[in-house]
Amino acid sequence: MTTSTTPHPLFPGFDDLDLGALSRRTGVKWARAVEAGALPSWVADMDFPVAPEIRDALKDVIDRGDLGYPNWLGGTPLRAEFARRMSDRYGWQVDPADVREQTDLIQALQLILHLGTRPGDAVVIQTPNYPPFLATIETMGRRTVEFPFVDTENGWALDFDEFEQTLAQNRPKVLVLVNPHNPTGRVHTRGELERIAELAERYGLLVISDEIHAELIYQPHRHIPFASISKDAASRTVTVTSAGKAFNLAGLRCAVLHYGPTDLLAVRDNEPPDLYGAVSVLGVVGSLAAWQHGQAWQDTLIRVLDRNRARVHDVLTRVLPEARHHLPEATYLSWVNVSALPVDDPIDRIRRAGHVLVDGGAAFGKAGDRFIRINFATSEALLDRVLSGITVALTGEHPDPAAPSTELDPCTLT
Repeated sequence: MTTSTTPHPLFPGFDDLDLGALSRRTGVKWARAVEAGALPSWVADMDFPVAPEIRDALKDVIDRGDLGYPNWLGGTPLRAEFARRMSDRYGWQVDPADVREQTDLIQALQLILHLGTRPGDAVVIQTPNYPPFLATIETMGRRTVEFPFVDTENGWALDFDEFEQTLAQNRPKVLVLVNPHNPTGRVHTRGELERIAELAERYGLLVISDEIHAELIYQPHRHIPFASISKDAASRTVTVTSAGKAFNLAGLRCAVLHYGPTDLLAVRDNEPPDLYGAVSVLGVVGSLAAWQHGQAWQDTLIRVLDRNRARVHDVLTRVLPEARHHLPEATYLSWVNVSALPVDDPIDRIRRAGHVLVDGGAAFGKAGDRFIRINFATSEALLDRVLSGITVALTGEHPDPAAPSTELDPCTLT
């Protein structure tokens, strides 16, 4: 049997995923899981097919054979489309002339650190945080200054007294701000962003604001672009984002950057024009289709993810009460503290006994030790199998005795 669906899926196109088709995907999330005979709940890709509007736009370009050199003098159409989207969704007025394209947010971070800092300069970043960001700071010879979130009864919080002390002691050149936050799922409030903006001004920080999860937010929370907080915040912030996360397009390799610091933009534009490569035709076409025509699909996606995050929260609360966690305010990721469980290596235990791959927290910085990250962007049936594997591995107790095994036999997935 190659499917893993509910008999009458509540959300067609989301809950009727075919396990055999998923197992034939060549992306890292599924390829490595199949090799391990496990279900993937790790890499931050969604299992859902792309929106039909995006698929049709990409297919149209290919059917027309329109894959030659693009006519993008003065930049891609994404610059104006990004400005329109920021205005429509957040009331943030952006000049398209200040927008540039890069292949992804990791390249964007590397570029801004290259342009705005020197080896040995300190970079302050919230932790836990996206492992490639932490690795980038280290491999570029910058000094990582971690600013840990605080786990409170009401959720993940920032200790601003500690933050200011960290800034005063280390005098970093750059703040890497991830909002909404990966992996905790926090969405910063206006008050928090205003405090961050005040400290950024006081300590002269260049701010790199990763807002790629901005369109994956649950009510009543809302996203506020950091650069929209004040004129000073706008003048010192490079905002980096992409349609890739909210529309499952990471492989198209297309991101946009808005430069608030005009001097930094001038330095960037004085670099050799092809030094950092360029986005692809399909990346631009897919991103435009997502932003222009993907709203109905995205609305359904949020309903699916909202249901799934509640399911994860319910199962963990009932079956793994020792596993401390908070309902994420954004993203499709649950960040779970398993330090109270009597398991030496929870990641290995979940893989071997539960046949599920999850991300281990150690790679997310010092604050991530003894955490796991669960990706719940999948169908209802597959999510239940993932949760069954995790809970059986860590406790021996099954949240649903009728649920099928999580172990995959690659030979049957054809």
